[in-house]
Amino acid sequence: MKRRARDSRSLMILVLLGPPGVGKGTQGELVAGERGWRRIATGDLLRVAVRGGTELGRRAKCYMDAGELVPDELIVAMVREALAGADADGVVFDGFPRTEAQAAALDEVLDGLRRPVDRVLVFEAPEPVVVRRLSGRRSCPSCGAVYNVYLAPPREDERCERCGSELARRSDDEPETVRRRLAVYREETAPLIAYYERRGAEVLRVAADGTVEEVRCRVREALGRTGSSTAAARSRRAGHL
Repeated sequence: MKRRARDSRSLMILVLLGPPGVGKGTQGELVAGERGWRRIATGDLLRVAVRGGTELGRRAKCYMDAGELVPDELIVAMVREALAGADADGVVFDGFPRTEAQAAALDEVLDGLRRPVDRVLVFEAPEPVVVRRLSGRRSCPSCGAVYNVYLAPPREDERCERCGSELARRSDDEPETVRRRLAVYREETAPLIAYYERRGAEVLRVAADGTVEEVRCRVREALGRTGSSTAAARSRRAGHL
């Protein structure tokens, strides 16, 4: 039997914001997994596109091989493709957008689907907590899995549980580099909180200093207590779409 295409207007759009190392990726996976939503992380999209040799992947690889940032237009094109194939009731954006220019580009894509960003979860933690988390982070160069030697170590030291590859510490996870990344976040990404408030999205703040399970409970509480207000917000914005 042919599956009926989902109405894009029924999609719940959730954006995760917060400084690097605050736990967005972990909580994004949990939110998406619990609700059967699609998680869109641009790093994952890039890896899949490059490995798959897609047109967008080949174009992105040229920039990556040259040590350059992949242009926003390619990232947005990948996001558009991911949204078109999102067979789910909701989408979680993890790590995108990072700037107001990217947020505006995402709004254009969503406008084409007649969907706004419904909710924004802002993860907050003291800077020393974030620095410790990132300095202990290890990632898998093969499948992208992320661990933390302090908080969520792999069962086998320095080995990925998913594929068995040797884990690596990224150069940008050094403490001084982390502090520079936090400064970039405050300058470029933190202003998105006010941006989405102006756009009428529900902006929910979650304390991210704690265990994964503690933060998970706070996320559940934040999302659970906003169901009715989200419906009201959708109704208020309907006249602007």
